[in-house]
Amino acid sequence: MAQSVRRPQPPLRLTRRGRVVVIVLLALLASVASAVLFTTASRASDDPAVPAPTITVRPGDTLWEIATAVRPGRDARDAVAEIRRLNHLGGYDLQPGQVLTLPRT
Repeated sequence: MAQSVRRPQPPLRLTRRGRVVVIVLLALLASVASAVLFTTASRASDDPAVPAPTITVRPGDTLWEIATAVRPGRDARDAVAEIRRLNHLGGYDLQPGQVLTLPRT
C-alpha cells in the first residue's frame, strides 16, 4: 500500500490587496479605540453637575478659619492655597459679603 507523503503547508501569504485590507482594519480599530479613550478621558475631567459649595464672608472671618472649617483634620495651608486659587485671590484679605467658592470635599 502506498503511503501518501504529506507536504507542509506554505506560510500564509497575503496579496497586496490583502495587506491593504489588514492595514485599513488595524487603522479603523485604532481610531475606534482612540475615540473611546478620548471620550472617557474628557468625561473624567468634566466638573460634576452639582455646583461648587460657596460661603459668604462675615466680618472677622479669615481664610485660615474658613479653610480649617472646610477641611477639618487636614493641613489648613493646602486648603487656604486651594481657596485662593479657586477664587483668584492675590492676597489673604477678605471683605465682608464676599462670596468664596470652596473646594469640593
